Amino acid sequence: MLKILIKDEIDSLVAEELKKRGFLVQEGDNRLESIFQEVQQSEILIVRSTTRVTKKVIDAALQTGLLKVIIRAGVGVDNIEVDYARAKGIKVFNTPEASSISVAELALAHMFVLARKMIPANFTMRQGEWNKNKFLGVELSCKTLGIIGMGRIGQVLGQKAGALGMRIIYCDVINHEGIDGSWQYLSLQEVLRQADIISIHASAEGSDGYLIDEPQFKIMKKSAFIINTARGKLVNEEALLNALEKRDIAGAGIDVYCEEPCKNIALLQHERISVTPHIGASTREAQFKIGLEIIRLIEEYQKSKNCEEQE
Repeated sequence: MLKILIKDEIDSLVAEELKKRGFLVQEGDNRLESIFQEVQQSEILIVRSTTRVTKKVIDAALQTGLLKVIIRAGVGVDNIEVDYARAKGIKVFNTPEASSISVAELALAHMFVLARKMIPANFTMRQGEWNKNKFLGVELSCKTLGIIGMGRIGQVLGQKAGALGMRIIYCDVINHEGIDGSWQYLSLQEVLRQADIISIHASAEGSDGYLIDEPQFKIMKKSAFIINTARGKLVNEEALLNALEKRDIAGAGIDVYCEEPCKNIALLQHERISVTPHIGASTREAQFKIGLEIIRLIEEYQKSKNCEEQE
């Protein structure tokens, strides 16, 4: 019987559906360190972003040789030593399409929050103040949105932002197919220079240093907002705070952090930063679709395994 370890919290229906299909499902201990023993008893490991599948975890699994598949319930796999796992004969999968709409909508939500100064407006109202004339915002319509990384999420965001009347410019290291012909491809430097709002949807895998650091903030418009719903290590948080203090940029929307849970109090409490606790894929719809994709991957693995045993 196929043994599956679900280490991080995912849609509860996933475990139920897998059990109905005859798989032996174990929901992991809340302690992260218990994974070293758990992977020795599991053929498939399912994680989200909390659990780090390091070389030590993989080496622990190799002691029994039972672990054959790691599934990341989400897009990024930077919490998994992918190359090392594959070199040891362990397959690694993710679910890249399931959360595209949810992440794109969160990026849009941060844009609205910043554009309409909803953080200080909300806070002061809760303090009993009525500062109707203090919060002069801007419209998103006719603004230029610069998307860094025009993959699935970037394209969904571009479509939604275009419907709001925004001009779309973008940069990417990959030439993706099917991109709207009205969107303009530019260098990273030109995207940063021209955009009123910059939204990051790039991968952090294999990256050296920060994608956005002090020199990049200097290029941006002083009225610009930057949104990061991709990976925390793409943006230098101290450089971001300095840029805000020096008024080099107007604000930021952040869902991902260099360290999670984030302990950077200056970042979390800054009045011109909209913060959320890595909730890009945290919608009912995204989690349901992620669950369906996980089940499909496991069933495909089972079929492949059965075929190999019959040969």
